Amino acid sequence: MDIAPWIWVVIGVVVVVLLVVFLMTGRRRRAMEQKRDEANREKAAEIRRKAEAVELDAREKEARASRARADAEQAQVEAARLKQEAEQKSGDARSLREDVARHTEKANAIDPDVHEDDHTGRGRGMGRDAQADARREVPDEAGSGTRQAEPHAENSADGARRVEGDERVQAEELRRRRERTEGDAPRSGI
Repeated sequence: MDIAPWIWVVIGVVVVVLLVVFLMTGRRRRAMEQKRDEANREKAAEIRRKAEAVELDAREKEARASRARADAEQAQVEAARLKQEAEQKSGDARSLREDVARHTEKANAIDPDVHEDDHTGRGRGMGRDAQADARREVPDEAGSGTRQAEPHAENSADGARRVEGDERVQAEELRRRRERTEGDAPRSGI
C-alpha cells in the first residue's frame, strides 16, 4: 500500500494543476471577451457616427429639394403673373387699335375730301395738284420717320379744320400710348 498515497498525491497535484489551468484560461477568456466587447463598442460608435453623417447629408439634400420645389413653384407663379400681364397689355393694345380705327372712321366721315369707299386720303373734290401733294411724303414732326402729307383744304370751314387738328392730336396720343404699351410688353422666351 505504499503506492496508494503517492497516487493520491499525484492525483491531487494533477487536480490542482487542472484547477489553476482552468482558472487561468477563464481569466484569459474573460479578458478576450472584454477586449472583443470593447472593439465591438468602438465599431458600433463608428457606425453610428457614419449613420449620423449620412442622415445629415440626407437632410441637406431634402432641404435643397424643398428649395428647388419652392423655386419652381415661384417660377410658375411668376410665369402665370407675366402671362396675365401680357394678356392684359395685349387687350390694352387691341383696345387702342380699335380706338384708332374708330377715330380714323370718324375723321373720314367728317372730312369732305375723303371718298366714302376710299379711306386712303385721296378723295373727291381734290384736284390733280392737291392729290400729288397728298401723296408726297414729308418728315414727321417727331422726327421718327415720314408721314403722308395732309392735303390743304382751303375751301373747308374753320370747324372742319379744328376737327382735323383734334384728330391729329388724338392720333398722336394714341400712337404714343401704343408705343408705350409695346415697350412694356414682355419679351418672348421669358
